[in-house]
Amino acid sequence: MIIILVKKMQVKKRDGSLEAFMPEKIVVSAVKAGAPYEVAREIASSLESRHKKEEVLESPTIRKYVLTELKSRGHESVVESWEAYDQRKKSS
Repeated sequence: MIIILVKKMQVKKRDGSLEAFMPEKIVVSAVKAGAPYEVAREIASSLESRHKKEEVLESPTIRKYVLTELKSRGHESVVESWEAYDQRKKSS
């Protein structure tokens, strides 16, 4: 019998803690900012595929990737909404 262990990608959060990578969190955040569900899903899948060999991704890397993808797909207003939310969250 052969057992293959697959390491799941983890996310290093701003506070230094690690959590399992969950593409659904990207989808939810993007949709809440105003992105169409299908676009959000494509971006989450794209990120997962592009970084599948990495064991740990830092949350700012994920954020930058998602915002860059949204902007390149013509969703500037979603990017502005996301960034405005981030500013409000940081100031509270």
